[in-house]
Amino acid sequence: MTIRVVLADDQALLRSAFKVLVNSEPDMEVVGEAADGAQAVALARSERADVVLMDIRMPGTDGLAATRAITADPALSHVRIVMLTTFEVDEYVVQSLRAGASGFLGKGAEPEELLGAIRIAHAGEALLSPVATKGLIASFLAQGTGTDPADPAGGARAGRLGALTAREREVLVLVAGGLSNDEIADRLDVSPLTVKTHVNRAMAKLGARDRAQLVVTAYESGLVRPRVD
Repeated sequence: MTIRVVLADDQALLRSAFKVLVNSEPDMEVVGEAADGAQAVALARSERADVVLMDIRMPGTDGLAATRAITADPALSHVRIVMLTTFEVDEYVVQSLRAGASGFLGKGAEPEELLGAIRIAHAGEALLSPVATKGLIASFLAQGTGTDPADPAGGARAGRLGALTAREREVLVLVAGGLSNDEIADRLDVSPLTVKTHVNRAMAKLGARDRAQLVVTAYESGLVRPRVD
């Protein structure tokens, strides 16, 4: 299966570089380029995109608004969004994750990192390293009072924690710590397939699009508390 990618960035030169890189891979292709968020949303629909590489800061409709528009559309529920940012510590990244983005990537990332990010997002995984989880997600969520008023679905997800089994809550805590399914399996002495089942059930019960929203929900609900080093 070819991963259909939309590039959304107001810098034409950067889009061109990303396009050459993406199109060099046999399992992905760029199906559209957008200079602002409104174009990105339109292309996600018209070109049946699988992944959108979305710049946060663009003129007109920015990447945050575009992310919310895409994730609010049931017809685009399969679309995964990777936020591109110049500064890896950016509160807009957290807002984007709350809105449903799968994660973020610095514009200075190595080519293999970018290609890997597209594949990871397409697979429904979260682009959140343990460092990013503890440093960025925790710090910004800790500053607020919990859920984002612009994302009422986040509050609903947090309120459904009671529907999780004890094991699902345990797995959720480990997901929020940035552990992969294999790492969680080792920690709990179960198979990776069992972990995947628990993760999928937690996503279904919490109404989360993907693993990234599970991480945000874990912090917003207070199930996981940020560590202050």
